Amino acid sequence: MRQWRMVNHHQNHGLTMPPAKPFRQLDFLNYLEHLDASTGRVAHASMPPSMARVMAAANEAGEPSQAVDQLIELLKAHKAVWQASFDTDVVAGELRRYQKYAKPGQPSPHIVQLRQQQAVARQASSQSKQSFIKAASAFVRSVGIEVPQRMGLEVFIIGWIDANVPTTFAFAAE
Repeated sequence: MRQWRMVNHHQNHGLTMPPAKPFRQLDFLNYLEHLDASTGRVAHASMPPSMARVMAAANEAGEPSQAVDQLIELLKAHKAVWQASFDTDVVAGELRRYQKYAKPGQPSPHIVQLRQQQAVARQASSQSKQSFIKAASAFVRSVGIEVPQRMGLEVFIIGWIDANVPTTFAFAAE
């Protein structure tokens, strides 16, 4: 009876992807990417003071400053890390499900393919983390944020993003 349940469970288990959690700062990132002289002004009062300071810095033509450009790159890199983490989790979960019922011996072509996908996902995760650290370093330098001693840059900047970058943001052109 137990063996029947395992086989039955395996046969009924479809390849369903877990629902993706949305990237929390996506609205604000979209705003920053479309920011130019013709875009409406940001309500700085609704932002944390540190973010309002970054957003207030603009050149004489009203174009975004280097700090805003660095913030865009930082948020893009943060989104890439988030996406790579999600992809890695999806492939690892699928691989676990298939390996659970795999027969001993030579792995099936599907399991080999999943292992290759897992390697690609891990490599993408590693590359996105490197890009994130590079973008975080550039952003911290351009804005003049001091990273506390004994705290890694990655941990600090993720906390800074969560505390300062709006998670819901609506903008409209004037």
